[in-house]
Amino acid sequence: MHALGIDAGLSKSEVSRICADLDDEMAAFRSRDLSVVATGVSGDGRREVLGVAVGDTENEAFWAEFLRGLRGRGLHGVRLVISDHHLGLKSAISTVMVGSSWQRCRVHFMRNVLARVNRTQMPMVIAAIQTIFAQPDAQNVRSQFERITETLAGQFPDVANMLAGAREDLLAFTHFPEAHWRKIWSTNPLERLNREIKRRSDVVGVFPNDEAVHRLVTAVVLEVHDEWQVAERRYLSETSMALLKRTSAINATPAIKRRRAS
Repeated sequence: MHALGIDAGLSKSEVSRICADLDDEMAAFRSRDLSVVATGVSGDGRREVLGVAVGDTENEAFWAEFLRGLRGRGLHGVRLVISDHHLGLKSAISTVMVGSSWQRCRVHFMRNVLARVNRTQMPMVIAAIQTIFAQPDAQNVRSQFERITETLAGQFPDVANMLAGAREDLLAFTHFPEAHWRKIWSTNPLERLNREIKRRSDVVGVFPNDEAVHRLVTAVVLEVHDEWQVAERRYLSETSMALLKRTSAINATPAIKRRRAS
């Protein structure tokens, strides 16, 4: 056991200074910038890591700069951007990725919904909303969305309002081939990558600067990117990609997913 204080040869002022330094260090860690990783699916159905950056993920200027950087490196023909909800991100998408749609992650949306519901009522609300995404085709998805919104309005008006306000963003996936739905209606496919980034970041603990964060995250995503390139199975099949191509003359990267490493 180690002691701090007079018995350890440290004055009270020295102990206070050390504690203050620790407080500053911990505060810096809690408020540190987090990295952003963007992945995409190319026209042939293969998944790639598109970019990595460190910055304020609630800042529209950051997102605009990040997206312009991707475009400057050749990204074009983006059909859909999938992400959780960040202030400024949607606006940056509409400004920089003109012509693309935004799919709001259904999983993150559900978490926001459950924050407005009592614990005992959660299973019922979850089951009701999940029926929207269990429909066999786009028309039935939209019809069920309206039914569930109306059904919840009486007992859960806040939830119904949230659904109504997010309708277009939550149902953007319905404009794409049904074979793609499970991989584009949420950011879940990025969970493995983000878990690995978090695991490696936790080992380091406190990063001295943004460059150190960027270096580690880039090394992690590079490993994953290389794995994706040699994988025998494509992320989206050639058959389903052919269906997508028939809906547009654009034959380029059809999807980009973004999620903060946490």
